[in-house]
Amino acid sequence: MRRIIPWLVAALALSASIGAQAQTDFPSRPMKLLVGFPAGSTADIIARLLAVKLGEALGQPVVVEDRAGAGSSIAAEAVARAPDSYTLLLSTIANTINPSLFKIPFDFSRDLAAVALVAEAPGLLAAHPSAPHSVKELIAQAKARPGEIAYASAGTGTVTHLYGELFNLAAGVKLAHVPYKGSGQAQTDLLAGRIKLLFTPAATVIPHIKAGKLLALASIGREHLVALPGVPTLAEAGVPGLDAGLWFGLNAPAAAPRSAIDRLNRETQRALALPDVKKQFAAQDIQPLGGSSDSFAAFIRQETEKWARVVKTANIKGE
Repeated sequence: MRRIIPWLVAALALSASIGAQAQTDFPSRPMKLLVGFPAGSTADIIARLLAVKLGEALGQPVVVEDRAGAGSSIAAEAVARAPDSYTLLLSTIANTINPSLFKIPFDFSRDLAAVALVAEAPGLLAAHPSAPHSVKELIAQAKARPGEIAYASAGTGTVTHLYGELFNLAAGVKLAHVPYKGSGQAQTDLLAGRIKLLFTPAATVIPHIKAGKLLALASIGREHLVALPGVPTLAEAGVPGLDAGLWFGLNAPAAAPRSAIDRLNRETQRALALPDVKKQFAAQDIQPLGGSSDSFAAFIRQETEKWARVVKTANIKGE
């Protein structure tokens, strides 16, 4: 027995050493970064830029794979079911909205580990020139004529719809909702004056605003728009709660070891600080964010709770 004990201790020490070495060597093979939206989308653009920089820093290729569908839930579920930290998700605001609208077979907050908040694409409250020319004027008219002023969205349950409902709650008004099947026709009708307001990703309407065809009433996000620096945020315009634009984050399976999460967070932070990354983001009015994995996890919980309140209060049903 005395001869066995030293051998056992040595074996346990060797096992621990091998385990520690395996974690230190992460990653030891190529990785995948899943995107829940089609190629060419803002999420896809961010993912491909981030993948290149992460691959260079980690010494292993990071391959982007687009798995569009179900508002990014298909891609998110694939990552939630992955056995290790070699399959990642470029998450979006949609992942915190979906649980309140649909029955999804996983828990986004529990089954995916937060790595880092990556970037934000600001939203915008755009208006036809015949609409009120300021948020203050819009609120005054909406209170005087409840339900008569309408806003368009890209569809029921989309973030553009929920922005409008959150605006209603925060401003104490009732704008009517007109859902479209996609943002293209909604923008066409806004330009034609058939609809007066549209909550939308800023980049899609900035050219029309600069051409004088549309008005920018306020931006949705933490900072002013780079392309439209004189436009106030909704918070500055007196409407609190709409300070998160269309955000994008990096998530791993919940099974990923903490050492892998920490390494991925560090390299993501470094990538976002690179001048060429900042330049490429700025060209599309995308703002790099960053922060700790714990702060991103807290942010996910806050966003999920916020959109659950909006969905419940507005009695929105997923289609």
